[in-house]
Amino acid sequence: MKRISFFLLAVAILAGIVAYMPHASGQSDGDSSPIYGVKIPAGYRDWKLIAVNNLLIPGKVDQLRGQFGNDIAIKAYKEGTLPFPDGATIVAIHWNRVPSEFNNKVLDPAFPGAQSLVVASRMNIQIMVKDSKKYAATGGWGFADFTGEKPGDKALHETCFPCHIPAKDHDYVFAHYSP
Repeated sequence: MKRISFFLLAVAILAGIVAYMPHASGQSDGDSSPIYGVKIPAGYRDWKLIAVNNLLIPGKVDQLRGQFGNDIAIKAYKEGTLPFPDGATIVAIHWNRVPSEFNNKVLDPAFPGAQSLVVASRMNIQIMVKDSKKYAATGGWGFADFTGEKPGDKALHETCFPCHIPAKDHDYVFAHYSP
């Protein structure tokens, strides 16, 4: 009887481990983007940083933007490989920025007038997945734009590739590697 109980416990533990393991696709079980079918990649927050930039449209947008790449994308960036190889995935996280009263107060004695800006809320995440066969019509890239865990609608995703056309000479990727 003890062996059967032990066996059932071992099976239950193994089933739990398998359920939490990242899938071979590297994508979560969540929703996918219309048109491209791209999902939020599992573990993307642990990927390596490609670059950080700021988008400022006075009176409208003040975002801090960080781009992260999977191992395939990072290797391509470091080696200067263009076009990016299939399997390269880039995730851009966009946050609103706001002044930090706490940081400003702490910094003021040493740096009078300094203004510290910090991230407030995440606006969205945008994803590019390279698959030259599957996404041949869009330069080899599949796109996704998520607010929270939900993808934007089809109309939003129809704007992705046209927006990236000006970056054609860099394989449709805006972000440049910041070592």
